[in-house]
Amino acid sequence: QVQLVESGGGLVQAGGSLTLSCAASGSIFSIHAMGWYRQAPGKQRELVAGIATGHRPDYADAVKGRFTISRDDAKNTVSLQMNNLKPEDTAIYYCNVGGYSSSNTYSDYWGQGTQVTVSS
Repeated sequence: QVQLVESGGGLVQAGGSLTLSCAASGSIFSIHAMGWYRQAPGKQRELVAGIATGHRPDYADAVKGRFTISRDDAKNTVSLQMNNLKPEDTAIYYCNVGGYSSSNTYSDYWGQGTQVTVSS
């Protein structure tokens, strides 16, 4: 079993900042990719930012220049620094981790989601 624990969501005014964090624990042998997705009411879940081992971070066009993703492989954590937040960033943000078990099986895991609300 793998658990993802997210923290850092909340309510912020437009132009403000928030940092989301996600810690992975459990029976994951090797993490390959870590990222953040979001889902706004009435919309599909979309990738916000992701970072895979050996690759540069990838960002949705809507957040480029405002959000920064980082990961700490020693602690199995991934963070999302969100600056200059806009009302359209309001959504539930989900942590996603993909990795291999000791038997080399690849699996995807999701956090429970954390609400980010940006007021105008």
